[in-house]
Amino acid sequence: MPVSLNSRESGLDAVDRRLITLLCANARAPVAELARAVGMSSPSVADRLRRLEESGVIRGYTVDVDPAALGYTLEAIVRVRPMPGQLRHVETLLKEIPEFIECDKVTGDDCFVARVVLRSIGQLDPILERVTEYAETNTAMIKDATLRRRLPPLA
Repeated sequence: MPVSLNSRESGLDAVDRRLITLLCANARAPVAELARAVGMSSPSVADRLRRLEESGVIRGYTVDVDPAALGYTLEAIVRVRPMPGQLRHVETLLKEIPEFIECDKVTGDDCFVARVVLRSIGQLDPILERVTEYAETNTAMIKDATLRRRLPPLA
């Protein structure tokens, strides 16, 4: 029988999955509201949340900020290939430039795939010039977000 990630393997039951889904929709939901939604007492739900936090399933609670509401009307994906011997320097540099809001270290020809936010297209070159001293870049402007970050399958 094929093995897949299920409640036995992940340690999550239906209530845990429902709580995680509810919290992803609203991380500020009060415990009493969550308890009503899953048909349990508030202390029981608080205990479950504590266990999910302690086990690392829930790493934290966050807020989803719209960059456009802050004036960052453009976003781009930047693939970065450091020059020989510059990997660590480029990694540090990407972390230091605040317009880079996400970055993944990846396999393949490029070492990093990053997301950068811009108030105008004129910001792009000065930001990239800080990186291209130590790496090659390839940039693609984002037209629309087809799929925003979402939960992985919980079942």
